Amino acid sequence: MSVDIHNSEGYADPTPFQALSGIEREEKKALRAFRPIVYICSPYAGDIEANVAAARRYSSFAVDKGYIPIAPHLLFPQFLNDRDPKERELGLFFGNAIMSKCSEIWVFGSTISNGMATEIKRARWKNYRLRYFTEEMEEKNDV
Repeated sequence: MSVDIHNSEGYADPTPFQALSGIEREEKKALRAFRPIVYICSPYAGDIEANVAAARRYSSFAVDKGYIPIAPHLLFPQFLNDRDPKERELGLFFGNAIMSKCSEIWVFGSTISNGMATEIKRARWKNYRLRYFTEEMEEKNDV
């Protein structure tokens, strides 16, 4: 935005300049604010179209809550074939590597797929923080 101290007539006008400069500083701070990274764990296999749409909603939910979402099952199927066992294993391996960089693992839904079960098992083994949510994105505290 870059605020000018001069008004439209060319005269120095320090009051609006200070106010607008303060707003600009706050906006920049908000953009630089720390946001933890969360791993989105939700089904991919089965109804892929519906599951991808759900993973997008879950990722958007994480952004709204102040986090940076990572959903490997939205990325890796773009270039890895989930039906090829070797490529599927590679995708799970990549996901595990990314998971280690996340502050939390968010598990969504009541259905735990085989891939999710593997991710949850690894997260527990590594003692990562797991949080569980319903399909409606309500946190479950009884897990």
